[in-house]
Amino acid sequence: MIKIYSTTHCPYCKMAKDYFTKNSVAFEEYNVENDEKALEEMVKKSGQMGVPVIDIDGVIVVGFDRHAIEHALGNSS
Repeated sequence: MIKIYSTTHCPYCKMAKDYFTKNSVAFEEYNVENDEKALEEMVKKSGQMGVPVIDIDGVIVVGFDRHAIEHALGNSS
């Protein structure tokens, strides 16, 4: 399962969500601006306050790092 922790106005969050949508990758989004539980979970997983934080089956990717995302999805070349 893929979880993306994001905020409303984060351009990198939008890029990550657009990437997943374009590639037909299902994800669940958690807006940490208004979900304190999700914010705590994100910080516990990543040690980061910045977004996006992407959890791909337990692999944590901070920021929109296409290479790291593809590697975690098993699509690296």
